[in-house]
Amino acid sequence: MTDIIKLLPDHVANQIAAGEVVQRPASVVKELLENAIDASATSIKLIVKDAGKTLIQIIDNGKGMSETDARMSFERHATSKITSADDLFNLNTKGFRGEALASIAAVAHVELKTRIHDNDIGTRIEIEGSKVITQEPCATPSGTSLAVKNLFFNIPARRNFLKSNNVELRHIIDEFQRVALAHPKIVLAMFHNDGEVFQLPAGNLKQRIVGIFGGKTNEKLVPVAEETDIVTIQGFVVKPEFSKKTRGEQFFFVNDRFIKNPYLNHAVSAAFEGLLPDRARASYFLYLTVDPSTIDINIHPTKTEIKFDDEHSLYAILRSTIKHSLGQFNIAPILDFDRDSNLDTPYAYKDKHAHTPKVEIDRTFNPFDTVPPPKKGASMPSYTKQNVEGWEQLYEGLKTKPSEETSNITFESDEVTGDLFQKETGHAFAKAESSTYQLNNKYIISTIKSGMVIIDQHRAHQRVLYEEFLRNITVKESVSQQLLFPLVLSYNSSELGLLVQLKEGLENTGFVFGKVANETLEVTGIPTSLTESEVPIVIEQLLSDLENEVPDTGFSQTDTLAKSMAKSMAVKAGERLDASSREHLVNSLFACKEPSVSPSNRTTFITMNAEELDRKFK
Repeated sequence: MTDIIKLLPDHVANQIAAGEVVQRPASVVKELLENAIDASATSIKLIVKDAGKTLIQIIDNGKGMSETDARMSFERHATSKITSADDLFNLNTKGFRGEALASIAAVAHVELKTRIHDNDIGTRIEIEGSKVITQEPCATPSGTSLAVKNLFFNIPARRNFLKSNNVELRHIIDEFQRVALAHPKIVLAMFHNDGEVFQLPAGNLKQRIVGIFGGKTNEKLVPVAEETDIVTIQGFVVKPEFSKKTRGEQFFFVNDRFIKNPYLNHAVSAAFEGLLPDRARASYFLYLTVDPSTIDINIHPTKTEIKFDDEHSLYAILRSTIKHSLGQFNIAPILDFDRDSNLDTPYAYKDKHAHTPKVEIDRTFNPFDTVPPPKKGASMPSYTKQNVEGWEQLYEGLKTKPSEETSNITFESDEVTGDLFQKETGHAFAKAESSTYQLNNKYIISTIKSGMVIIDQHRAHQRVLYEEFLRNITVKESVSQQLLFPLVLSYNSSELGLLVQLKEGLENTGFVFGKVANETLEVTGIPTSLTESEVPIVIEQLLSDLENEVPDTGFSQTDTLAKSMAKSMAVKAGERLDASSREHLVNSLFACKEPSVSPSNRTTFITMNAEELDRKFK
């Protein structure tokens, strides 16, 4: 039998490694930014074209590389970060496995220019699909410039699986923000298709957060700080009233490395328990510093997951630290051990009961009596006829018939037209003078020829609004109501860019926008079925739905927009509907093209015929 196990060629092995390291353009951005930081760069510029599909270029002013190092950097497992296995347990750098550049060069055209500060001449290397095309001296500024062109040019299947430019750019911005937040003292800039996306000067952590998420973020932040033997915690949490339904502003950093950890996220949520609005998520920017020997960061190819030696203690410290910060800044109640003891009840009075004050009234007092009321304890005066003389004069001038002055006076009827408070009838549903009923303020019951139909009011209204929005967006005939005063909403640059892309679709649903600048969106008109107070909720829900997947232009974008608006504007379970509203909803539902399912393909109604009801009573 012949041997069947063989060593893979280098170019094949590199492509397999690239499958783990380079999943999309954002993966390349992450690796190259981290390499620039490890090279002690103080200024880094990211240039992207076509969401990274055409070009990703990183220019830094770091240490640079010699000619030999420049060539060795593209070899597999070639690194300057570690020299032995023991170094894996004391890592203070971003990259350390030495597979990033080799993997990137295996699936793209790469051009590297680098120069050490002390050298006059630098090195230029060109690689295409792991093959070195050119290596020559060149004149270049000190530091490193690495350009990745035509990503996945030799793997068409991988390139076809990439999402739209909007989606890929969203992932690139996410990676850029994570690196920028972890290193506020580094000057960072990002450009996309020759347009500036970010220009972040060096500063402190708060300035960096405000620079990325907008000036309005400054008033939302609550500082968090704690130092223990296990961990040092610094950063900020966002005040509960500014929390969002999205997970977009949740950042954990361990030793200046962005991580994802559901366990620690639960600790933050526990600290905010009872403070967040319904379905809202806590937002935070938290930086944990621990001993590198107590964590393992090599358990995932992207190094975003970390294993801690003592997670339980970390959980307790993090939760108590955030609760203390919220209480310290009067966001939540806290036990105050520095209170003024003079305000406490003296210990000698702990067993004494408070005396209820007595209220004394004179039940004989008559405000219409000319004689002053008797004093307490005095005898009642005797009333004689002189006290009531002249009483007939009070009725002089009155006529038996109403005068002209009083003939037009109308009196309020004593007839009871309704109850001020709704009476409990003891039934599970409210009956109206129509053929519809509302059960538990959630379901609408209506009679049909064969029996009855039970409708989920929330899902049914979603279907009605969804088809209405689709029709308005397609036909571009929507009705708007103008606002007396424009509504100004604040969003960060990425959220605002997303809304600008969807501006035309939103306008076709009834929105009218004014100025869009300086991280603010001005709304001057809204759909007729929407109230002004609901506008931020609808837009926030839309951003939440588009957080992970920005749909391509065309029907999918329109469909997502219609679904999101229908979901946030539909009547909710628990809302009481009057008879006319129920009748209108039932009629509108069965006038839809697909009345049986909601936009998310969930059942909107069920039917029960007379035979099924008869069987229930057997």
